[in-house]
Amino acid sequence: QVQLVESGGGLVQAGGSLRLSCAASGRALSSYTMGWFRQAPGKEREFVAAISMGGGSTYYADSVKGRFTISRDNAKNTVYLQMNSLKPEDTAVYYCAADRSSWYSGSYGRQNAYDYWGQGTQVTVSS
Repeated sequence: QVQLVESGGGLVQAGGSLRLSCAASGRALSSYTMGWFRQAPGKEREFVAAISMGGGSTYYADSVKGRFTISRDNAKNTVYLQMNSLKPEDTAVYYCAADRSSWYSGSYGRQNAYDYWGQGTQVTVSS
């Protein structure tokens, strides 16, 4: 069992930056592919980014590519999402999730591949 807690959300102006953190407890995060997802008001939850167990591979949704960076520090049992050049359409609740599957299963973009989820952190980008 893994418990995930997100932090770092808040209110920021368009063009600004935020760094989200996802701290894990219960088991070593190095055993999991990690992902970030988001859900905007009135919309379905969508994939944002994923990172392999060792951190050597990453994958991004087209909407955030070039602006967001996912990283991890397995020694600190923490995953990060650096968000730059934020836009109002990035406003959402952001969730981190842990997947026991290997990166090479190719399932990291699918919500139903993830086994554990955090409670989410709100990100609001004002125009």
